[in-house]
Formats: sequence, structure tokens, C-alpha cells
Amino acid sequence: MFNKVVLIGNLTKDVELRYTPNGTAVAKFGIATNRNFKDSVTGKNKQEVMFIDVAVFGRSAEVANQYLAKGKRVLVEGRLVFNQWVDSSGQKRSKHSIVAERIQFIDSKASADESANTPVPKQEMSQSQPNQDIPSIDVDDEEIPF
Repeated sequence: MFNKVVLIGNLTKDVELRYTPNGTAVAKFGIATNRNFKDSVTGKNKQEVMFIDVAVFGRSAEVANQYLAKGKRVLVEGRLVFNQWVDSSGQKRSKHSIVAERIQFIDSKASADESANTPVPKQEMSQSQPNQDIPSIDVDDEEIPF
């Protein structure tokens, strides 16, 4: 089986960083992606927006919390997970979300300086990326607590 998702979108809210009882950092945030298409019936251009919850673990969670903010563009690579729960009224609820294995900041250093006035330091940048202004985050499977 193969479970791999790659999405590019904008953060819908600031990153929420928490720690598990054993000290593992967990960052959660949401992204919005959109798809433009032409309606086959009316012929008009339409846009479909999807909102996706993302979780990232370990040092990558701490880096995401430090450099990501609402509105920033990000590439998320990870796996799709299915969550189920019972809400306070007794209704069964479920949703899909992404557990990120890799996050790449898409906003350039120039746009980050303009919008948040917080440049990304050189030591956080991935040396393997062709664009040195875009750091990447890799998550080791052993950092994920489930």
C-alpha cells in the first residue's frame, strides 16, 4: 500500500505548538488549497477551496512554530490519516487530516521580510534545496508517537 499526499496551500491559522507527556513537540495548523476549473454545464470558471488540518512532530514542529504564520504559503508532504471521535452531543464525527513528514516554506525570504518582518536564518535552510531561501523540514518516523 502507498499513502502519500503532497499539498501546497496557505496557513489558515497560526501554528499551535504543544508537547506530549514524554516531551515530543506536536505542531498543528490548517492549510487552504484551491482548485480552479471550468464548469462543464455553464462553462464558467469556478474555484473549489479545501481546508486541511496538518500535524507535524519533533524538531520540525518547533521550527514550523517559529517560522510559519497565518497566510504563509507552505508545501506539505505526508500521509493521510482518518480520525474518528464522539462529540459532546453524542454524535459520531470523523475527518481526514495530514501527518506531515516534510514541510517546505514556499514564501521567499523577500516576501517573508515584507509580510512578517522575520527572515529565516541561514542555519535553518536545507542545503539540498536549489532555492536556498526556502528551508525544509523532515520528520523522522520515530518522532511520531503513534
